[in-house]
Amino acid sequence: MRVGGTSWPSEGSGRTRSFFATRRQPIASELRVVLGKLKRRLREHANKGDLSLSQMAVLGYLDREGPSTVTTLARAEGVRPQSMGATVAALEEAGLVSGTPHPADGRQIMLSLTAAAREWIKASRAAREDWLSRAIRAHLSPTEQEELAKAAALLRRIVD
Repeated sequence: MRVGGTSWPSEGSGRTRSFFATRRQPIASELRVVLGKLKRRLREHANKGDLSLSQMAVLGYLDREGPSTVTTLARAEGVRPQSMGATVAALEEAGLVSGTPHPADGRQIMLSLTAAAREWIKASRAAREDWLSRAIRAHLSPTEQEELAKAAALLRRIVD
């Protein structure tokens, strides 16, 4: 079948399976590149202040997962507990994280977000969403915006 100058295999043809199998890799590659670029652009528009990427990652983890120990944070971020300890110390110094004794193991400290951290996260998300919303309206037609909404739903099915 020929559509728009491109030859597409018909459903009954033996070429259908191999055609779509070879298309998967370019789609996956293109999505990886585009989503990575979008993530970097969103990070540029975050309300970072003086926070490092590691510090922002810890705040994000605590926001999503709740109170945690340094060891759990280190495991989640793929770093040594000593390195995570330095990251957490800087966040504590900034008033963004506080620690309380672990309820079952008093030797460990459970780290939680402070009210200031929650406000920072809220402001950062608002800044990123504002930029993305403006970019969508500026670069996409109403029809394309509807297509993007459908694509977002498909992507959610992949990750959930």
